[in-house]
Amino acid sequence: MYIPPSTAASPLVVWLNGQRLPREQLPFPDGEVAAAIQTGSLCEQPGLINTARGWRCVRCGNDDPYLFASFPCARCGSDCAYCRKCLVMGRISSCTRLVHAALPLPYGRYEAPLSWDGELSAAQAEAAQTVRQAVLDRRELIVWAVCGAGKTEILFPAIAAALEEGWRVGLATPRVDVVRELAPRFQRAFPRVPLAVWHGGSDERGQIAPLVLSTTHQLLRAYRAFDVMIVDEVDAFPYSVEPMLEYAVSQARKERSSLIYLTATPSRAWQRDIARGKRNAVVIPARYHGHPLPVPVFEWCGNWRKRLERGRLPENVFSWVLQRLEQGKQAFLFVPHIDELETVVRLLQRVDARIVGVHAEAPDRAEHVQAFRDGRVPLLVTTTILERGVTVPNIDVAVLGAEDRIFTESALVQIAGRVGRHAAFPGGDVRFFHHGKTSEMVRARRHILRMNEEAKKRGLLCS
Repeated sequence: MYIPPSTAASPLVVWLNGQRLPREQLPFPDGEVAAAIQTGSLCEQPGLINTARGWRCVRCGNDDPYLFASFPCARCGSDCAYCRKCLVMGRISSCTRLVHAALPLPYGRYEAPLSWDGELSAAQAEAAQTVRQAVLDRRELIVWAVCGAGKTEILFPAIAAALEEGWRVGLATPRVDVVRELAPRFQRAFPRVPLAVWHGGSDERGQIAPLVLSTTHQLLRAYRAFDVMIVDEVDAFPYSVEPMLEYAVSQARKERSSLIYLTATPSRAWQRDIARGKRNAVVIPARYHGHPLPVPVFEWCGNWRKRLERGRLPENVFSWVLQRLEQGKQAFLFVPHIDELETVVRLLQRVDARIVGVHAEAPDRAEHVQAFRDGRVPLLVTTTILERGVTVPNIDVAVLGAEDRIFTESALVQIAGRVGRHAAFPGGDVRFFHHGKTSEMVRARRHILRMNEEAKKRGLLCS
């Protein structure tokens, strides 16, 4: 049952609610906008402000002098400074006026909005209750759960409680593939709740709904929009290295709100803070099905780059691929860089023309990933763009060149976490082919072993 709010706000305020946009982007007459600002139902602020350091962009928080430039502005008739950091989302210049609703509008309440009929494990149920309480208390919490622990399902009770209160929930993640993966799952779990999906190719960007799934970049459109802000894959690139995205999260949530971080691989600094009690966290060291995490096997493959230059794959890597094809078992093969990916794909397509490769710049990436999910692609060669967010029930994984510096502890743990996620197929092969072991490889393997030991100690593994 849906209980609507009582509000007499104007269509302009309702349309803008939860967003902060340049005044010229509002699809309303300027006189109407000016009247709303004068009566106090809308607030206006400059797009750029001057600080002791120089310009600062109000939308993205950028204050790096090298990321500002100027242009002859037709609107104000003078040379205007503008921010290059968030230019992809439209220019913010020194004469831009940003507009947002003065007060967040109330949202309708949903009674019993959750229609998911699955069952949580004991560890999931305990974590779900902790998250639910953090949401109701409007606190900050880290959920540190191994890959395949069922983090999404752990969120369901907390999201349901927020919707019952009439609160707006935002879940943001750095990767568009993860947003695409999550959207149908949330639609099934909350079928009566309007859902908006924000990413670069979405028609719903900027549309506010009780439940919003977004890439972290798209949160730059939001302002004081969310009572519950959930950041998934908080350790993932680019969120982990881009202060602008952390700023976007801080601006998108209401001043009194909860902030839930989800991660399978928190940074070493966060791990230390959690161990010392400086950050509130709930830790789930086991998957929902109670089987241990597959442990990576290190296998030396020689100077694989020289082999590729000669038009050949290392023999043990080639044999690994052939075994998967003969067994009819799907597999990921991760490679460090795009040029290497293209070479590997050409070589493997001589064996099986169905093999394809994907990377961040591939125009047909979404189609290839869907074909892989559907079982029409036997082996997908990929960069770290798919280290998370794509789940296939019965799969093996290999990394070619695991010693490359792009394969951090976090990336390697996530890659290993693609295997054994389904209860019917809890095992699988994880192979790190390398030309020399690195400390990141060793740390990743140690991380997985430590989680398995903790899960065993807590009685969370199948006997």
